[in-house]
Amino acid sequence: MKSETTTPTSEFTPVFALRLSATRRGARLARLLAVQQLHDWGVTGPAAEAVELVVAELASNAALHGRVRGRDFEVRMEREEDQVRVELSDARCERLPSPRTDPEPGEGGYGLLLVAALASAWGVKDRCVGKTVWATVPLTGRNRAGRPSPEGEGG
Repeated sequence: MKSETTTPTSEFTPVFALRLSATRRGARLARLLAVQQLHDWGVTGPAAEAVELVVAELASNAALHGRVRGRDFEVRMEREEDQVRVELSDARCERLPSPRTDPEPGEGGYGLLLVAALASAWGVKDRCVGKTVWATVPLTGRNRAGRPSPEGEGG
């Protein structure tokens, strides 16, 4: 495990990044360390829960669908005044994420719908090796679905 943080430029360290093994254990660790970083940033309550869910889903997808033998995935969070940007990078570029759209209930595939509901925006960008799936989670205001975002719900 290799983590990188930047030197504080204000009241918080604005970037958190680390590489983890592309396994279920690595995905779980990504979620736990993201929660600790959010706490260190003072992001609590429903906003922290929303970011935690986004990290958990994207890390799980990176471990399950983006895994390349012998390659890690990277989780990166950037704290801004009114949002947290979450990025998960993996080594597999041919498997792009897409939310489940079929009307028939299935066993899985609905995690990106959750990400879309919690984030103000999300997408995929190419890398030299692999891809990065990103999402911006608002700390105040409204999310993409037009509902009040986490801290806008009285938190």
